[in-house]
Amino acid sequence: MPARIDFEPVFFAPFVSSVMTVDPAWIDYNGHLNMAYYNVLIDRAVDEAFFLVGLGPDYARERNASFFTAEAHVRYLRELSANMPVRAAIRLIDYDEKRLHLYAELHHATEDWISATSEQLALHVDLNAKKVTPFPDDVLERLAMMKSAHRTLPRPSEIGRAIGMPPRN
Repeated sequence: MPARIDFEPVFFAPFVSSVMTVDPAWIDYNGHLNMAYYNVLIDRAVDEAFFLVGLGPDYARERNASFFTAEAHVRYLRELSANMPVRAAIRLIDYDEKRLHLYAELHHATEDWISATSEQLALHVDLNAKKVTPFPDDVLERLAMMKSAHRTLPRPSEIGRAIGMPPRN
């Protein structure tokens, strides 16, 4: 039997993750959170958000499919240090039958300043064939619900930013 969530999901705009704590082992020789662990924190929050559309561990195990990040653009705005509480706000910007475009902001959980942002493109993948494949209808229905809730939010100005050096004169 395919994995299905056994509740009617409620989609807040944006989705806000549970509070996480910066692990002291993740602090680098510069005295702040190593860049890789910003991605770990954001990834954990993305997993929480997309569990609501049915894309959790049960889905991967029972349907032999999951979603993989194909591209990410992370902006590091303010340092995090050991034991700081953080949470992430996740927005579904868009989706189609095989892709998710999402945006995340990593916030200090009590002071609410933004530490980092991440814009991502994820692909739905058949785990047996290792190929991109369409989402099933039940997941597409919940993605539509999430997108409808997130549509009320203003589009982040950071979406679609390019990386590059300013032109020299």
